[in-house]
Amino acid sequence: MNILVAGTGYVGTTTALVLAEMGWNVTGLDVDQNKIRLLQQGSIPFYEEGLEVLLKKHLQSGRIHFTSNTDEAIKDNDVIFLCVGTPSRSDGSADLQYVKQLAEEIGHNMDSYKLIVNKSTVPVGTQIKVTDWIRTAQLYPHPFDVASNPEFLREGKALTDALYPDRVIIGADSPQAASILKELYQTMNCPFVITTPNTAELIKYAANAFLATKISYINELAILCDELGVNVGEVAHGIGLDPRIGLSFLQAGIGYGGSCFPKDVSALLRISNVHGIPLSILEQTESVNQTQYLYLITKARERLREFDGKKIALLGLSFKPGTDDIREAASIRIARRLLAELAHIRVHDPVAKLPPELLHDSVTFCSTPEEAVEDVDAVFICTEWAMYQSIDWERMKESMNQANLFDGRNLLDAKRMKALGYYYQGIGNS
Repeated sequence: MNILVAGTGYVGTTTALVLAEMGWNVTGLDVDQNKIRLLQQGSIPFYEEGLEVLLKKHLQSGRIHFTSNTDEAIKDNDVIFLCVGTPSRSDGSADLQYVKQLAEEIGHNMDSYKLIVNKSTVPVGTQIKVTDWIRTAQLYPHPFDVASNPEFLREGKALTDALYPDRVIIGADSPQAASILKELYQTMNCPFVITTPNTAELIKYAANAFLATKISYINELAILCDELGVNVGEVAHGIGLDPRIGLSFLQAGIGYGGSCFPKDVSALLRISNVHGIPLSILEQTESVNQTQYLYLITKARERLREFDGKKIALLGLSFKPGTDDIREAASIRIARRLLAELAHIRVHDPVAKLPPELLHDSVTFCSTPEEAVEDVDAVFICTEWAMYQSIDWERMKESMNQANLFDGRNLLDAKRMKALGYYYQGIGNS
């Protein structure tokens, strides 16, 4: 079975490499020739631990290759995974223009039976649309099936999640399509959920929205904990031991970010509004996340009185450790607010780079965290990189203008930092 993975972004590249690791012959397709050139040379165009090793392994084994020739790639492969982007429109809905364009190219170029597998996160009913787009574009009436097979990859843990999934969701109307996908994933030792395409599409949105809700719940509760003098970490541990709740996604902080949760919550809210079924809990989830970072800003302003002329260190740009993804990251929101109030910012992140909007005269990107905190009036920890935990904070205090620490990820021990002479403010643990 020859497999085409169309789209070599985060999901597509991971999917292609894991399928090659499972023993299949895989082609990665992308219209971005620079990206294809990098992959052909053994380089991943984003940061994700373990992928580059796998890429070099299977370029050498011959199980994977990359191309920008769409016509030939469609004709030469039996199963086609759609892994193109579905960015948010201004109204929060998912933009399917890239899915539509690819579906039309498949219809135009197919010359035999194809199984088209949608792995992109898409609104309920997209499988029907893809089927119609392919059929309308066909030059000859070749048979095909369209199935939904959503991904559940955590950035920073993508390779582990793809190799050892906790479930495989297959949404297919056709027994043949379901059978092909089960054969494709035959080495996976996990539950298989065989359902309709509509159900599979909703499972993806519902899963991410539920996890986002857990995060916003504990984040909002953390602010109450600070007011009551209660440690939110102990509360989270106490409730998380209940198996009906679980310990995951109960780490209080300055909000979730990345390419999935914000986009998927917004898209599900749009779907619910179109159908006249408001999801009020999810509306509050989104609202809490969009304003959570302001809690730390407010505390810092109370301490410093004003940001005008102050030097502030931001440790961490990526929305979480293990990735260079800064999409919807709280660090960017904090940086925007500090710049608007005329602060001078010193930034460090081990893998993420400054976005164009932060290429500013008042922003300095530093090569080490120690350089970033030198002579500053306050430090904001925005990403829980382990390296920030191992900093010699006792020595670092001597290089700071003022020893103010605002820990947006509760990375450090509050009691220890206070004992070292820091003014320490976390999220629900102060």
